[in-house]
Amino acid sequence: MTDRQILTVAQMQAAEQAIFDTGTSVTDLMEIAASGAAEWIRRIAAGRPVSVLCGPGNNGGDGYVIARKMRAFGNSVCEVAPVPPKTQAAVAARSAWGEQTVTSGGETGGGVLVDCLFGSGLSRPLTPEHVLLLRDLASRHDFRVAVDLPSGVEGDSGALLNDRLPLFDATLALGAWKFAHWSLPARKMMGTKRLVPIGLDATEGAARLIGKPDLEAPADDAHKYTRGLAAIVGGAMPGAAILASTAAQRAGAGYVKLLAEDHKPLDPGLVCDAAPLAHALDDPRISAVLVGPGLGCDEGATKKLDQTLHSGKPVVLDADALVQLRPEMLQESSILLATPHDGELESMCRAFAVVAEGRRQRATALAQTSGIVICAKGPDTVIAAPDGRIAIAPPATSWLSVAGSGDVLAGIAVSRMANGRAPFEAACEAVWLHSDTARSLEGPFTSEELARSVNGAYVRCL
Repeated sequence: MTDRQILTVAQMQAAEQAIFDTGTSVTDLMEIAASGAAEWIRRIAAGRPVSVLCGPGNNGGDGYVIARKMRAFGNSVCEVAPVPPKTQAAVAARSAWGEQTVTSGGETGGGVLVDCLFGSGLSRPLTPEHVLLLRDLASRHDFRVAVDLPSGVEGDSGALLNDRLPLFDATLALGAWKFAHWSLPARKMMGTKRLVPIGLDATEGAARLIGKPDLEAPADDAHKYTRGLAAIVGGAMPGAAILASTAAQRAGAGYVKLLAEDHKPLDPGLVCDAAPLAHALDDPRISAVLVGPGLGCDEGATKKLDQTLHSGKPVVLDADALVQLRPEMLQESSILLATPHDGELESMCRAFAVVAEGRRQRATALAQTSGIVICAKGPDTVIAAPDGRIAIAPPATSWLSVAGSGDVLAGIAVSRMANGRAPFEAACEAVWLHSDTARSLEGPFTSEELARSVNGAYVRCL
């Protein structure tokens, strides 16, 4: 699905070149992109005056086309161009605009500002003159729309290249999403995001935006074992394992069992297997195992982790298991998913001698080095597979920043794996279900309330 692919700046340039190779000119593609953006701006402007800030490159060219389109819609348009166009297509677009431009904002304001100063290819800070002009214009308009990306944002990382960049009410991504659209800190300044299609083909190896999973009800002849038995290893702090078990019971698995020698669960629907762990894991009906929530970090916990990794079962690793994990513990044929937060991700990178900056880069390098699918959870969650696949989660509610939320996510993930999903798909589905559950609770909630509400998100995917 091309509407969910996320491209690097280089991939976007290659995708556009593929269109040019079919005979479409740069000018023609600019017309397509800017016309799509202008239609969104027309709705936002609703007859109000529009100021278009144009830079010297093709993003500025888009601005000249947008200005022409808005004029045709009947809006009053002011074209602001601090420097003249420098590319052939931008020069042609300015010529087609055919009216005067100004080099500063003058007294324009009150309506809608359209930022076409620089796009996703920007890799250096705006000049002082440009950033001052952008701030001034933004302060004098009621609504602010960025075309492709807000000027001053680095497209591949989401880094802000200048201080005090203005906030936007909407951002119109041209052709494909870029990583900056879904990465902090840039994501916070973009307002509502919309994708403007321009006819790009799917790019092999592109990252994708996690979407609503396509789930199903059990088959007519299903029973608890065909739906999957998820086993959760208990430890020193039983509450975390119970939270994970509660979520797992509501995320699709037909049977959830807590493997704990010295604990009796409060929930009568949760079976507790008190047999020694190695014996309990021998059950051939177990489809997937979660180890880590509440596990502890003593010698006994390390032994449980090692036994789980040697069980031959697909395993979800979370919490304490991630801190203790070492490369020599892994089996060559292991099917593994890890769900680290930033601190645990850093610990794993040290253990596997991975050096990288940024959550996405760390997750990608760690997945390739370790052979583990990495779900690097946080305010901008990234899922990376050893084969290079990457998925990015849309923003979740910040109310998820509560103790135990990660245990709930891990429980959902092991349930999805027990239900037959491969680790990468299980992680994507778990992240979506986790986020949708939190969004449905509307405000501060406990992790127990979160865990007990997962089934509602599942139902919304049927």
